[in-house]
Amino acid sequence: MAFRPRMQAHTRNYRTLQPLRVRSWPGVVADVWHVEGRSGGAGFYLSPDPRLVVFLGSPPTNLSLRTSEAGKPITGVEMLYVPAGRPLWSSMEGEETFSHLDFHLEAGPLQQRLAGLVRPGRLSETVILGHEAEIRAARTLARMVADEVERPSRPALMLDGLLSAILAETLNLTNEGTDHSGGLPPRQISAIRQHVSDAFPRRVSVSELAEFCGLSESWFSRAFCQSTGETPQRWMARERIEAAMDLMLTTNRGLAEIADATGFADQAHLTRAFRASQGLPPSQWRRMRTARGERK
Repeated sequence: MAFRPRMQAHTRNYRTLQPLRVRSWPGVVADVWHVEGRSGGAGFYLSPDPRLVVFLGSPPTNLSLRTSEAGKPITGVEMLYVPAGRPLWSSMEGEETFSHLDFHLEAGPLQQRLAGLVRPGRLSETVILGHEAEIRAARTLARMVADEVERPSRPALMLDGLLSAILAETLNLTNEGTDHSGGLPPRQISAIRQHVSDAFPRRVSVSELAEFCGLSESWFSRAFCQSTGETPQRWMARERIEAAMDLMLTTNRGLAEIADATGFADQAHLTRAFRASQGLPPSQWRRMRTARGERK
């Protein structure tokens, strides 16, 4: 199913000067707005999808943006990245015309696009930039995209490459040296492992891990399997087994207590899962390791 933006926009005293121009490709919808804002103009915007906005030409001097209803107005904005579910308010102090390019982004493909280049949580942060020489290149690239949206002549492949470059500039991304194709980056896998470990004895659902990564459950499951070769469910079951094994070797706690500490329903549940994984019950495995002097 093609991605469609779902943004709510409630405005007053704004008027579009030209018909809206739109281009879309997998995971992205880009549109160009030419707007006249009048004194007293105001807007409220909320979307369940991330978006990137670039003002074309000089930033409007009479337009201010706020990231909370009572927040401090921010003027001179040239570019901004707005995370999914983050509201935005605008207001006009005088009459002015301006244009902007909006990228509406599907969360799963966005996370995949930036895998290994963005730290966990970065895509949940609002980024507002203005009057910064460092984003000059991004503004130039955005103008190229806007021209293609309004007067299509090149394939979406070019637009997609330009979008990646604009995101890299806007989010100040760096190459962390990861070598992977698709999937989740190693640092994110480590963050997931820590999250699951910190949650013991509570059992973590796949939907919770997907939300933790900012992905839909289906996108997360595919990316996770691509990175680890296991489904999230099988991986978490193995993590619980390994945590139980560690407690067997490093503590004198009973199996019932260990089962409770590592997210198993009871000792019988631990025994069944352990036997399926290791080929013998945990009590026998513990005795064998202890006899070999492997007790820590």
